[in-house]
Amino acid sequence: MTDIPNRFANWRQVLPTALQGRPFASLRHQTGIAPGPILLLAGILALVIVLSLGVGGAPIASLKVIMHLAHKIDLIDHGIDDFTARILDHLRLPRILRAVVIGGVLGVAGAVMQSLFRNPIADPGIIGVSASAACGAVAMIVCGQTLLGQYYAQVGPYGVPLAAFAGAILATMVIRALSRQDGYTDAAIMLLIGVAINAIAIAGVGIFTYLANDMQLRSLTFWQMGAVSGNGGADMPALLVMLAGAVYLLGLGTPLNLFLLGEAEARHLGVEVESLKRRATIITALVVGAAVAVSGIIAFVGLLAPHLVRLLCGPDNRTVLPASALCGAILLVVADAVARVVVLPAELPIGLVTGISGGPFFLFLLLREKKRRRI
Repeated sequence: MTDIPNRFANWRQVLPTALQGRPFASLRHQTGIAPGPILLLAGILALVIVLSLGVGGAPIASLKVIMHLAHKIDLIDHGIDDFTARILDHLRLPRILRAVVIGGVLGVAGAVMQSLFRNPIADPGIIGVSASAACGAVAMIVCGQTLLGQYYAQVGPYGVPLAAFAGAILATMVIRALSRQDGYTDAAIMLLIGVAINAIAIAGVGIFTYLANDMQLRSLTFWQMGAVSGNGGADMPALLVMLAGAVYLLGLGTPLNLFLLGEAEARHLGVEVESLKRRATIITALVVGAAVAVSGIIAFVGLLAPHLVRLLCGPDNRTVLPASALCGAILLVVADAVARVVVLPAELPIGLVTGISGGPFFLFLLLREKKRRRI
């Protein structure tokens, strides 16, 4: 009996040891994905979604939430009262599903960027895409009616998301064009160009903010702080882009593992390094631009999620990428729940919640890196 505590001295060994059955071992052998952390995070996400559905100005018991969800998928015959069902179906469930998709996309994009730049403090917005998308959206808010004239009413709720997405695509094209030399892409140069693009885009946001009237200023201020309340059906194209891009990024685990060995080593092992850098950068930029188009700027999710996941399951990107998507979704659903209750009856912008929690974590990473290099 004395060997039992020693066997589980490292808490990260508990799940892998418990999941030694044939189906899980077969899954890891075939895909390289560690099932323990994935199942743990999926369970936490399901729990967080149920709890978040019950949180808000009108609290709803978790049992009622579970009954309603079970009724929606025909597991039980009787649901809950119509008023509570409308709150769940029309107010809370759509925004939580947006939070799951956006958080998952930002999480996996952050993991890809950190592997691509071999930098533990890399973030999806590090190459200037988020700020460029914000600049496009702010430009539409301030100048859309002047530029589109009579067509502005027809564009309607699609205007701001389309402008944000266009800003992200434009920034991606510029970064790709300027960072290529003799057929090769220098990741360090790309990073510096992204910093420059980010500064230019932020200056553009400042100019449009200065030109905005009172109504426009209020709209763009809240949009810059982030929200997952959404625009109904107008968000669907961007959400589909995010889902498709995230699925593609999840398949880059093995190439990114080899890329971390060094570009020369990855080439010798059969990885098309230039193609990998191009595909990873473009797809990441597109999904982050689509996320900004739907929710505005939400900081630090792409930084926190991969680090928390690596503490749980190690550095293997085959597990880190899907786990980061789940962790990012968890973080954003929790942040949305906090934003809805912390200043009742008002609602705190979700970007402020992620910024308050992510800022100290970012400082912790910097101090840890400083200490490691000094050693």
